[in-house]
Amino acid sequence: MADLASARLNMVESQVRTADVTDVRIHDAMRAVRREAFLPEGKAHLAYADIEAEYAPGRWLLKPRDVAKLLQALRPMPGDRALAIGAPYAAAVIEELGVPVVRAEPGGPLPEGRFDIVVCEGGVSRVPEAWLAALATNGRLGVVERDGPVGKACLYVRADDGIGRRDLFDSFPPVLAGFEASHGFAF
Repeated sequence: MADLASARLNMVESQVRTADVTDVRIHDAMRAVRREAFLPEGKAHLAYADIEAEYAPGRWLLKPRDVAKLLQALRPMPGDRALAIGAPYAAAVIEELGVPVVRAEPGGPLPEGRFDIVVCEGGVSRVPEAWLAALATNGRLGVVERDGPVGKACLYVRADDGIGRRDLFDSFPPVLAGFEASHGFAF
């Protein structure tokens, strides 16, 4: 256990802080949340590696760097309400920041209501409309859109007059089953 605790501290120092994640609240939360608890037995050693770690068939935790950068862009604050879609580790970090989180499975039904934060830890070819519809006014959605070898972590923000999108950084998570791009016939 001491080795995993050291690995957790090293993850924050070498993968998170060096990636321009300056929100010390996220550093502290990631030092506290036991990432290995989200992986099956026998895979705990992968928890702090610089990889996407598979926690269930077809489901991955984002790299520590990527989840930290995504959470920093989402700016979770007390008083927010969050929805984590296939994002168990991100949900735990957000809860550590004092934000209540509702969990949902990718491809499954979404809970009722609007959310200030929506986050997904897997790649999708395009964000489903239902996820965007779940955003409250000033709500933020963080996800990796991937339709090829390189994905883009994206931030969507709902304003009174619509939804804006901004690319954040390159990311390479596997695309979640059922969220692949559907390419049509072309000559």
